[in-house]
Amino acid sequence: MLEIKRATLHDGKAAFEIRRNAILSQCIGDYTAEQMALWTRGAAEDGYSALLAKPFYLGWVNGEPVATGMFDLDNNEIGALFVLPDFTGRGYGKAMLEHLEQVARDLAIEEVVLDATLNAARFYRLCGYAGDEPAVYHSPSGLALACIPMKKRLSG
Repeated sequence: MLEIKRATLHDGKAAFEIRRNAILSQCIGDYTAEQMALWTRGAAEDGYSALLAKPFYLGWVNGEPVATGMFDLDNNEIGALFVLPDFTGRGYGKAMLEHLEQVARDLAIEEVVLDATLNAARFYRLCGYAGDEPAVYHSPSGLALACIPMKKRLSG
């Protein structure tokens, strides 16, 4: 079972490594090797840890961090949903997504948005998200990546 806890500033390195490993294993074929290398370069200390000031969560299995997820209050946006490769297919991504949606519901937010990576769009559709139009996500580091903007109306 996935135990979800609010991340602390000390969790930055673990969160960054989950992200890096997930991208490098799960985005093959949807993004070029060059894009993935640029997307995963650097270290948590290069600014990724700043995300932990937002509602950022780690999912734990037997004391090991295996999943991340974030809710951006400024934009009602779900992001940073990543699962370590050895832990995919076990429902941990869905559990984290449901947790983030509950965070939004607790704040009386009626609709959430996200930018799905190309490899994750099907997962989000299965979880009730709508959106098919391709767009370009511009990361804070300047990287441009194809994505699918999606949204979901939340019910109480």
